[in-house]
Amino acid sequence: MTKKGLILEGGAMRGLFSAGAVDLMMINGIEFDGVIGVSAGAAFGCNVKSGQIGRSVRYNTQQSKNPAYSSFRSLLRTGDLYNAEYCYHTLPDSIDPFDKEAFDRSPVEFYVVCTDVDTGEPVYHRVDKADYEGMEWIRASASMPIVSRTVQLDGKGLLDGGVSDSIPLRYFESIGYDRNVVVLTRPLEYRKEPANPVLLKLMRKYPALADAMARRHEVYNETLEYILEKEKNGDLFVIRPPEPLNVGKIEHSVARMQEAYQTGRKTMEAQLDALKAYLAE
Repeated sequence: MTKKGLILEGGAMRGLFSAGAVDLMMINGIEFDGVIGVSAGAAFGCNVKSGQIGRSVRYNTQQSKNPAYSSFRSLLRTGDLYNAEYCYHTLPDSIDPFDKEAFDRSPVEFYVVCTDVDTGEPVYHRVDKADYEGMEWIRASASMPIVSRTVQLDGKGLLDGGVSDSIPLRYFESIGYDRNVVVLTRPLEYRKEPANPVLLKLMRKYPALADAMARRHEVYNETLEYILEKEKNGDLFVIRPPEPLNVGKIEHSVARMQEAYQTGRKTMEAQLDALKAYLAE
């Protein structure tokens, strides 16, 4: 039996492109058996399982200038640029409620990718409940090195999954997903450059993590070639921005955030019939 999978790359606020594309899929009744998200792909992708169209762009634009949400003040006070308690618990619990009951009821399998700071290896985790621990797994996936505290779960210290597996297509294939859609946040011609040596030195407390960061561009670019080959053969559907997104990894401009989101919607709209045909094969 065919299993339809949705793979969401990270990229901090570039993830609003993915949010726009995915919202248009949901509006048009396109469904998946499973979703796997990395970093922002996890933080925004959880709304697919809860069925909340528009939530990602709404709370990000509303909170964009709130220092309690994201600020260097938060980094100095808490160790997290994106305030962990506010972003992953206060906000979804009471400010812009995350529909935890809908998430828990949904048959869609939702996975996140984190990186083990002691081994540098990816950790794949299925989140079935949007309880405190489930939200912590999503936080771990999106916790960028240097500007985030390590998240302790299952006896492991975890950080951003993008360090070890930015586009986990092969993992989804390995667990039986054979009709997959990948949403990237970089245009076709993009290739990742080696990490800044200064950043690697800042991670010397975790040598395996620093090594994974040093190799990240090689792993990422090889995965892009794998994706291109499968796409060319008709075995994969890929949605990507037509040009570099005009939005920063940390963004406070509502206009730029809306632009990234609308670009995702427009890009998806242009490919909607092709996507429906691909998933119907």
